[in-house]
Amino acid sequence: MTTKIIISGSESPLLRRGLGEAISIQHISKSYKEVQAVRDISLEVQKGELFGLIGPDGAGKTTLMRILMTLLIQDKGEATMGGFDVVKDYKKIRNMVGYMPGRFSLYQDLTVEENLNFFATVFKTTVAENYELIRDIYVQIEPFKNRLAGKLSGGMKQKLALSCALIHKPEILILDEPTTGVDAVSRKEFWEMLKKLQQKGITILVSTPYMDEATLCNRVALMQKGKVLDIDTPRNLVDGYTRKLYAIRSNQMHHLIQDLRSYEKTDSAYAFGQYLHVTGKDDEVEATEFENFLMKKDHENLEVFDIQPTIEDVFMELLHEG
Repeated sequence: MTTKIIISGSESPLLRRGLGEAISIQHISKSYKEVQAVRDISLEVQKGELFGLIGPDGAGKTTLMRILMTLLIQDKGEATMGGFDVVKDYKKIRNMVGYMPGRFSLYQDLTVEENLNFFATVFKTTVAENYELIRDIYVQIEPFKNRLAGKLSGGMKQKLALSCALIHKPEILILDEPTTGVDAVSRKEFWEMLKKLQQKGITILVSTPYMDEATLCNRVALMQKGKVLDIDTPRNLVDGYTRKLYAIRSNQMHHLIQDLRSYEKTDSAYAFGQYLHVTGKDDEVEATEFENFLMKKDHENLEVFDIQPTIEDVFMELLHEG
């Protein structure tokens, strides 16, 4: 069962469109031999914005972030971070951007405190100089400052990695699937921390496979197989979904999806938690038609009712159309 994360106030008062772009990506493509990981992607992230790259594994999110972080060179296209070219100005970008990769990449044989001091030294600063920026995060792991990083829980590793990414006071923060593999409470706490950082004027680009986290961003790019399917605010994406959508379940879920997909009036049927989300060939197809069809197929304990779409439904519809 998917755990929903709800944090109020997703629109930041610091998000001002007139400030210009913090990140600009124009027609970026990248291949690994026969695999095209990123396909002609263009998007812009405004200064002060919390922007999400949303999509499953293999969508191209990590490759795109590594290009922005100057760790990979694109095959085609151009990208800038804070106005600096990711190829020509890589040294400047590395000093102005904080990066938290998908895998825990800190030194596991160093303590919490040693890791933080090390990263501060690398960027020619001190923990004391920028402590105010990480204080709300670091106080949660400070009681374990003498513990080896490799011995921390997933949530604590997450907070330490974020502290290390922030210690040099970056203008832009790049986070690659930071909540993957952590518990629901830690996920909620992490997004609350991101909101506070955005309030301090930091531009944040975050990737996640969790569709419910899309609603916590100012804008999102829905990605699949290296392509951007759509870019907009979460609200606009959901409001743009005009199909009539049904939730359906029975006591034979395996046969239910097979029967629905074989029904001539079904357009799409996908599993969403304990239900199937189903659309008809057109909006004239009523719930009673699905119900009558399934009763003839000997389904019992049937539930068929209208529902409002979510970001996940929008994503699945875009895939279906594609």
